[in-house]
Amino acid sequence: MTLNLKNLDLSIELDKKMYKKKLKVLQYEMLNAQQFLLKNKIGLVLVFEGMDAAGKGGAIKRLIERVDPRGYVVHPISAPQPHELRYNYLQRFWRKLPQHGQIAVFDRSWYGRVLVERIEGFATKDEWSRAYEEINNFEKILTAGDYIIIKFWLHVSDEEQLKRFKEREQNPYKSWKLTDEDWRNREKSPLYIEAANEMFEKTDKKNAPWILVAGDDKKYARVQVLQETLAHIEREALKRGLHLTNVLDNAHLEDAESSSLEILNEKKKQKK
Repeated sequence: MTLNLKNLDLSIELDKKMYKKKLKVLQYEMLNAQQFLLKNKIGLVLVFEGMDAAGKGGAIKRLIERVDPRGYVVHPISAPQPHELRYNYLQRFWRKLPQHGQIAVFDRSWYGRVLVERIEGFATKDEWSRAYEEINNFEKILTAGDYIIIKFWLHVSDEEQLKRFKEREQNPYKSWKLTDEDWRNREKSPLYIEAANEMFEKTDKKNAPWILVAGDDKKYARVQVLQETLAHIEREALKRGLHLTNVLDNAHLEDAESSSLEILNEKKKQKK
């Protein structure tokens, strides 16, 4: 089934008590998964795209909050620097790939070629049109080797985005997050949604799937990102003949709800 933002249910919510319970377990499992990847020398590449103020930063923070800080790096991606324009647009991302056994999180990514560069005219139609195949090949090279790739699109309604913009505007600790460009992009939301849907259609692959996350409720989005990440690592481990075993002492979590396979089991039920 082709992914489309119009089919995303943005009304999903998670109550605070369940959020705290799930977050504790999932963050522990993410730490365990990190150690598993390190032991087996498998690199993990996580891509985060989505609407402005959709909660990408908050989701990334909860994802890596409890893992070994020596084993990951977060790359905030902005416009290329003048010297980077002398190279193919993918060159600067090749340089940021993690070592095998490490994790790299891309807050924005090479998909800017078919999103902001397409919409703002920074890339010609020929350039962004052929980028879909270029990106698929780039990701295929990585996943054919010792890398796992997961791509998240966090989405919010127009009303929720406006609410968050106003909150940022009034909060001195968050005002730096809001720019004039963010306000201008609101007027172009339909164009971004159209570009995103075409991007999903052409680059959602089994080896590097897109996962759409409803972001109106931040708690739900953060838990969903963790669950999907763990579930995909589990699938990729099985493909390699490995098992995502528990390499840590989890005695203190015996009474908590196990969550890494929860989403896998739910998806199997839906397929039936």
